[in-house]
Amino acid sequence: MGEPRGFLTYARLEPVKQAPEERIKHSSEFTAALPASGLREQGARCMDCGVPFCHKGCPLGNKIPEWNHMVSQGEERDALNALLATNNFPEFTGRVCPAPCESACVLGINEDPVAIEAIEMTLADKGFEQGWIQPVKPVLRSGKKVAVIGSGPAGLAAAQQLNRAGHLVTVFERASHAGGLLMFGIPDFKLEKSKVIRRVNLLSEEGIEFRCGVNVGVDVTLEQLRTQFDAVLMACGATQARDLNIPNRNSAGIFPAQDFLTASTRNIMNPDDVIPAQLCAQDKNVIVIGGGDTGADCVGTARRQGARSILQFELMPMPPVLPKHPRLNQRPVQTPWPESPYMLRTSTSHEEGCQREFALESVAFECDSQGRLSALVTRSVRQIKDAQGYPKFEPVAGSEKRWECDLALIAIGFSGPEKSGLIEKSGVQLSDKGLICAQQDKYMTNLSGVFAAGDARRGQSLVVWAIAEGREAAKAINTYLKAKLN
Repeated sequence: MGEPRGFLTYARLEPVKQAPEERIKHSSEFTAALPASGLREQGARCMDCGVPFCHKGCPLGNKIPEWNHMVSQGEERDALNALLATNNFPEFTGRVCPAPCESACVLGINEDPVAIEAIEMTLADKGFEQGWIQPVKPVLRSGKKVAVIGSGPAGLAAAQQLNRAGHLVTVFERASHAGGLLMFGIPDFKLEKSKVIRRVNLLSEEGIEFRCGVNVGVDVTLEQLRTQFDAVLMACGATQARDLNIPNRNSAGIFPAQDFLTASTRNIMNPDDVIPAQLCAQDKNVIVIGGGDTGADCVGTARRQGARSILQFELMPMPPVLPKHPRLNQRPVQTPWPESPYMLRTSTSHEEGCQREFALESVAFECDSQGRLSALVTRSVRQIKDAQGYPKFEPVAGSEKRWECDLALIAIGFSGPEKSGLIEKSGVQLSDKGLICAQQDKYMTNLSGVFAAGDARRGQSLVVWAIAEGREAAKAINTYLKAKLN
């Protein structure tokens, strides 16, 4: 513990954010790193608990008290090394992780928790600025080859771990750039693509080969990879978007959220890659269906494109409004400490301007004589329990309402990996939820030498969970390959 009374002396310090009216004028990041003095003070707030529940909150098991102490002593490079020992990509998690570690912080029982995520982002950024983060190349090569399908956080983490273990790793990505949803699913204002490209370039320097524009299951089969490589990891994500089966769904002007976000990102990366007119929110009345992070990303993107109005609809009832860092006696009974509290969360995109509506069910789209979207009809719902005690929704009679809109974005989550192509031709076993079945501890599928990790295996989840899955899968693959060497 750097300062035994630091948590009593210093208040929580939030990173400075550019004002909403200024940041909507551009698509770059708008959150500043902590200043050096603030970084030390925030590290000093850590209580060095006998039982650090932040470990429980973090899927990676980050050694948070250790690097907080080092930060408080000004030992930032050592702190970064301790962070990198468990987290391959802190420059990503420090920006887009919802920080379950902070919800589990013991200090958060009756005070604001330690600003763990801000410390993480600041350390990672300084590591790159100072040249502390360098390629780590293996001393020896095993001669074993591993193919990784998908270059999202799970695939990248597994690739890095396997490469450092001495195996020859090739990552296959169907998109034009590596990074998965880090590249095309998260807007630049939350995670600038230069940071993703920087990390991919670093992995290339470490010896990992990237083959972008290769769609496994179409351009090359899984069986071909199995003959060419000693092991294959399926880290293809859960990119099968859920859809709405309501009247006039196929009207012009209705799109999956991912199509909208990807078009925006491609335009930012290359202005010559113009956003199709039907996918651009400029001067349009936009409705975002879905209240999660992807929906919020659509809100922020539509605002920057100059939408006339933005509505965001959520099926669930409005969560309770709690303080930003709720104390123990303020948490809902269903999410006691150290669980992440059930509460209304206001993202930076919501701060920039958006009308939010809760407990609404989409009933039908309306279109004009030319088949173009003109409105969405909704009705209110109430949450009740069925005979078995499970929650369900019932409509409120007479609550139908018509909302004019020119662009509707469906952001209601993902159901699992896409079945066409790779999955349907692979022979890999799927669960009743449509996810790839793989043993919890060994991560191997029903096909010998074929492993699975990340959202494709556990379902749509957090970036930090994907990294953790990739690390664990790499450990299992390494064990499998070492057995083949003996």
